[in-house]
Amino acid sequence: MLALGGTSWAADISEIYAEAVANDPILARARASYEISRTGVTLARAPLLPQVTASAGRSISTTSVDSIDMNPSSPNFGRPTPDRESTGQNWRAGLSQQVVNLSSWFGYRGAQADANRADWDLQTASQVLITRVAQAYLNVLSRQAELESAIAAEEAVQRQLEQVQQRFDVGLEAITGVLESKAAYDSAVVTRIRAESQQRVSFEALRTLTGSAYGEIANLKEDLAIVDPLPNDEEEWVRTAMDTNSAIRSAQLALASAEHNVRSSLSQYLPTVSASASYGTNSGESSINGFVLPNQGTVTSVGYAFNFQMPLFQGMRTPASVKRARLSRDLARHALIEQELNVAEQVRTRFRLVVTDVVAVAAGAEALKSAQAALEATQTGYEVGTRNIVDVLLAQRAVFQSEYQYHLSRHNYVHDMLRLKESAGTLSESDIQELNSNIDPGNPVQKAP
Repeated sequence: MLALGGTSWAADISEIYAEAVANDPILARARASYEISRTGVTLARAPLLPQVTASAGRSISTTSVDSIDMNPSSPNFGRPTPDRESTGQNWRAGLSQQVVNLSSWFGYRGAQADANRADWDLQTASQVLITRVAQAYLNVLSRQAELESAIAAEEAVQRQLEQVQQRFDVGLEAITGVLESKAAYDSAVVTRIRAESQQRVSFEALRTLTGSAYGEIANLKEDLAIVDPLPNDEEEWVRTAMDTNSAIRSAQLALASAEHNVRSSLSQYLPTVSASASYGTNSGESSINGFVLPNQGTVTSVGYAFNFQMPLFQGMRTPASVKRARLSRDLARHALIEQELNVAEQVRTRFRLVVTDVVAVAAGAEALKSAQAALEATQTGYEVGTRNIVDVLLAQRAVFQSEYQYHLSRHNYVHDMLRLKESAGTLSESDIQELNSNIDPGNPVQKAP
């Protein structure tokens, strides 16, 4: 019934991540690319293994000559030359093996490096999926915090409008206060409608990742620990990334594959040696006008060969292949350097973001307390006539904005911490489980109607 109704169930981030692993098209594409690379190893190894062939055949032929037998000694003298029919059958089995072929060997080593690189690319896609799931999940929570702030602001302004209207009715408030409160209320309604729309849209990102619709997810716990990254050393994170970042490892293997391709191209100048052996039989019979001639027996053939081949000139193909392989190697080397620089910058940036997020969360909590205290003081001043309604509306807006910014800074901290681990190459499914332990099932977020 839930499926037919287009609704879904409340879910935590661990459940959504499991669905994304099974259904995310980007990760599925990375898996397919990995499997393709593994088949490349098998294809590159095939020329190095023994090659076995077998063949069999049967032939039937008829020879007809439109002439008269003019041989006096022939029993068919003076008669038309008889038709001759022949049948034959043969079979053959052969075995060949490359003994020396360095080009094929280095091609095989290059294919192995490519397969290992695809493995690291798959790990990269898996880590990116974690951050994509976390980003989509936390975005829903952020939009929910924005919606809650908008709803609270609308309700507060509505109450304020009612109070101002009552004061105006008894002559304690000017019409200006009523109009300002009404304008603030209309603006709050528009803000709430937009927040509802953005909250509904944020749920669609979860559907894109998992292929399933979600109508309710669990919120974060209020006592989520906000701590500095461990180790609290920027350069230590950079050193870890140089050793474990999957994109860097992939670039290193791309360079190794390019090195093997250069050796494979250079090996085309060298001779190749192969050995082969074969065994076969050939037999048949002939007949003239239905008379079977005596069988001449079966011919058996056994052969062995040891082949040496030296390339001398191949139309400048080999020099061009070597040049291309060397240029590809230089390209892979520059790509590795670029990847290392980018990762180092990424780690430093994200480390500083996490440190800033820790401070921002603490400052946001204090700002919220200050805004609430300021609102109370402003409301008191309004009641005694030292503040006007505009001051109260601005103070209310400051409270709701501070509350939203506080929740947003908590979500940014979680997301930036995961991205830091992704850059360092240490992000894993255990981080999703750890985050899931900070989910509060008793505080669900429902999709706005």
